[in-house]
Amino acid sequence: MRGYVPQLWARSEVSTPPLESRGSVGLSAPATPLVAILLCTKNGSRFLPEQLNSIASQTHTNWKIFASDDGSTDATLSTLLQFAELHTARVLLRDGPRQGFTKNFLSLAADPTISADYFAYCDQDDIWHDEKLTRAVTWLQRIPNEIPALYGTRVTIIDELGRTRGRSTLFQRMPSFENALVQSIAGGNTMVFNRSAKRLIERAGTLDVVAHDWWTYILTSAAGGAVHYDPDVSVKYRQHGSNLIGSNAGLSANLQRLKALLADGYRKWNATNIAALDRCIDLIDPRHRVTLSMFKRARLQSNLSQRLLFLRKSGIYRQTVLGNLGLIASAALRKL
Repeated sequence: MRGYVPQLWARSEVSTPPLESRGSVGLSAPATPLVAILLCTKNGSRFLPEQLNSIASQTHTNWKIFASDDGSTDATLSTLLQFAELHTARVLLRDGPRQGFTKNFLSLAADPTISADYFAYCDQDDIWHDEKLTRAVTWLQRIPNEIPALYGTRVTIIDELGRTRGRSTLFQRMPSFENALVQSIAGGNTMVFNRSAKRLIERAGTLDVVAHDWWTYILTSAAGGAVHYDPDVSVKYRQHGSNLIGSNAGLSANLQRLKALLADGYRKWNATNIAALDRCIDLIDPRHRVTLSMFKRARLQSNLSQRLLFLRKSGIYRQTVLGNLGLIASAALRKL
């Protein structure tokens, strides 16, 4: 780290052989897939030990942590170094870009030197269920390697003391690009994706987007990839005063989302993500380019009936009735 932490980033240690080269037919089974855990930290020493312990307890044991610290001034770095001493060659630590959590995560996801079979975003203050990676890898292995694939789940919400406060909203509709354009449904702390999805992020680069997890959903679905939303929880998501992103559960959260849909901030979010998609238009499946075009027209039309017409033609939707009513209202009020 800048001036006071040794550089532990070892690119030669992170490469993995192609899948087809692992093992020999008739001699041994293929190696267990390697999962690169993309951990971003900043002043997280209070809860980080529990998160690290939950990683060490994973039933899927072939993992490696790539930790990017964004300028911690507490004991975060010493905690990571102590964990690295216990797990030799399995923790690689580097200095983050110090431009916010989204840029920090994308600095890892877009780095082509980080090579593995699968990649998992990891927040610093959650607790993973023991089978989190196993469940994700089991589903991802069903998808051909050349198809971008993204797995995410619901979460259990806990407070600062670890007490259960509920679960995130159970979404019923299928994940799709039409949904991803206007809503992120699974938190990054639950997301695991394959090498093809990571290559999309690499090709897109560290663009200005609203959030790394929402962008991963948008980009994977835009390219015609496979997205799976698991209704079973895989993470205990800690809700506390320092969280940058809150939970999506409960009436209060639903009302907050509806309020956000009608605010200028939501329009700015959409503009930011659309600008990012325009910069990597070659990665988008042609049919989804049509959806994107219809969505743009719904946002820009001055005539109300035309805005609503193009909104319908775009096929975009949110996961709940209240959310879709808010979507229509935001289009009517030119807040889309």
